[in-house]
Amino acid sequence: MQDVVSGPGFSQSLERGLAVLSAFRPDRPVVGISELSRELGLTRSTTHRYVATLASLRYLEQDDATRKYRLGPRVLDLGFSMLGSLELREIAAPYLRQLTETTGHTSNLAIRDDTDVILIDRVRGRPGRYHHLEFSLHTGSRLPSYCSATGKALLAFLPRPDLDRLLDHIDLVQRGPRTLTDRNSLLIELEQVRRTSIATNDEELESALRSIAAPIRSRSGQVVAAVNVAIPWSPAAMSELVSRLGPTVRATADKIAAQVI
Repeated sequence: MQDVVSGPGFSQSLERGLAVLSAFRPDRPVVGISELSRELGLTRSTTHRYVATLASLRYLEQDDATRKYRLGPRVLDLGFSMLGSLELREIAAPYLRQLTETTGHTSNLAIRDDTDVILIDRVRGRPGRYHHLEFSLHTGSRLPSYCSATGKALLAFLPRPDLDRLLDHIDLVQRGPRTLTDRNSLLIELEQVRRTSIATNDEELESALRSIAAPIRSRSGQVVAAVNVAIPWSPAAMSELVSRLGPTVRATADKIAAQVI
């Protein structure tokens, strides 16, 4: 562990905890206690104490077969929050405006926070194209991931073990007339999202509200956010709406992704 300059407010425990997290790298995603203790210059028992704390907080998770550790979902949440509050929102803003101008519908940019999605930016559509729910939504609003298009776009690309753990904590309650309340049905739909990179909400969040979303990837391929358009109910079939608006939403996501590090 590198020496750092400390001051009166310096926390050695925090510094050591962050050093443990920093020991995990793309070329070495799984590390054992012995390897960590040697690299950090800590005793095995001290290392185990920090690792156990980080695992209990979901910043690390243990592989059942090897008993080694990898970074957990809470680390991804920190990354999503950073992108949402800083760079990503600024990058996406002009593309959201263009999406709304092109479609006439409200567009949203969202990131995942555990079982919810958070709207980190939105551009209101033309008057007359609102759903009443839109008047209560604002930047910072939370929506359940399992019954929103942006949520499904973010859930679909999680590693299967992470997705299963997340779904274990989601109560699939009926929110709209078409909410998927069966876990297998939701998993089948998420598999389709992985194939098409298009997610939909067909009156699943609330009656008379539909939406179409697409995932936004970083250059590493990690899905870091999602963009959507919210569509008040119309006589058109959902498949027709996807054919008409899906390519535009997906193209918007790709344009934003091209600017994300």
